[in-house]
Amino acid sequence: MNKTVLATSVVLGVCAIAISQQQTSGSAPARIVTSSRVEKAAVEGLLNHYLPKPKEVAMKMVEKYGAPNEATPTRMVWFNNGPWKFTILTNEEIPHHFPMEHVDLLRQGIDYKVPANKFNDVAHYDGSIVIDRTPGEISARCDKEEMNFLAVNLANDVAMGKRSVQQARDFYAATAMAFMKMSLNDEQKMYTSGFAFSVPKGNTGFPDSPHKKG
Repeated sequence: MNKTVLATSVVLGVCAIAISQQQTSGSAPARIVTSSRVEKAAVEGLLNHYLPKPKEVAMKMVEKYGAPNEATPTRMVWFNNGPWKFTILTNEEIPHHFPMEHVDLLRQGIDYKVPANKFNDVAHYDGSIVIDRTPGEISARCDKEEMNFLAVNLANDVAMGKRSVQQARDFYAATAMAFMKMSLNDEQKMYTSGFAFSVPKGNTGFPDSPHKKG
């Protein structure tokens, strides 16, 4: 049997056995997550066939958060890793030119309710911010975890009216440049090392209501 197929079979078998239903309190949606980790050998086998950049970032995530809860030839997923509700690393490189040319491949999210009237502003600030209103989640997709922290922190600033779209874009660009030069100021360090606001835990979803004719 091909090594890639064998590794994938092991991974999928582990994930299938590990799946459990978790019911949350209040109005938060029920989630199905894997409760165990993929075996190290299976992860290493899959990474041998990943593109260079996704492989590099995946190895950093494994070093920091341990083996993923799910792994396939196309993606690796961690649940409740550190401050994140989920981390999804994809074996693809999505071109993104803001604030400079790079590729997006690491998506990380939290529980968060973006006011409906702020959706456009958040989208205009950064197209790699993903708002999922029904479960009540916001996530950022980039090539570095530090930039995901920065992106979500600034999305919160825009959503809360603390910064305009342009102010958020300017701060992001300046911080990304300072990060590359290892010359972050105190505010920039706070925005790239964690969350600069209190992250809600559940009850951020919007299940909406059944449609009623006129």
